[in-house]
Amino acid sequence: MKKLTYLVGIALTGLPIAARAQSADAIIDRAAAAYARLNSMRAEFRQTLTNPLTGNTQTTSGVILRRKPNLLSINFESGDRVAADGTTLWFYLPSSSPGQVIRLPYSGDNANTVDPANQFLDSPRTRFTVSSAGSADLGGRATHAITLVPKRPNSAFTSAKVWIDDNDSSIRQFDLETANGLRRHVVITSFTPNPALSRASFQFSVPKGVKVVDQASGITF
Repeated sequence: MKKLTYLVGIALTGLPIAARAQSADAIIDRAAAAYARLNSMRAEFRQTLTNPLTGNTQTTSGVILRRKPNLLSINFESGDRVAADGTTLWFYLPSSSPGQVIRLPYSGDNANTVDPANQFLDSPRTRFTVSSAGSADLGGRATHAITLVPKRPNSAFTSAKVWIDDNDSSIRQFDLETANGLRRHVVITSFTPNPALSRASFQFSVPKGVKVVDQASGITF
């Protein structure tokens, strides 16, 4: 009888009943463990930003690269880029702030805040109240969703809904909302664990004619 129940569960949902019954804590724990095991990653994404105050919606695509311990690169099709080269964190956002690039000294905290996966998966049960938010098939992949609400004020978001892949425990989609009401919807369209990434992939060269704003000193040059 147990075997029959198990098979019926698979037939109806595509997942064993045990998988469907996962707790929110179990889901976030396995996602955090899987992310911690990655030495590097490459993900393609599609992002939609909605500003409810203006009614404007903007959609763009991009690629995020990450390599332990402190290398990060996010390239948007708009030309915007965020890069952590191991010593310096660069923000080049010509779509919204043309003619300048912001430079900060690298620290683990400030670089990791721009990595969405790390925002969600760094000590998640210590930082968030975690609850289940259902399941969904995303692009042919079975996922479970969880809701994360920061236990302390968080400048990055006030709440987030994150879909975790049932097979490889990667993040496949997330929605978040900031304190000013801005909503971000991100779909991971491609994910590659542990690709070979050269250090050159994370270097940033200041474009000609662009001013550099050193946020640590407040100096522009």
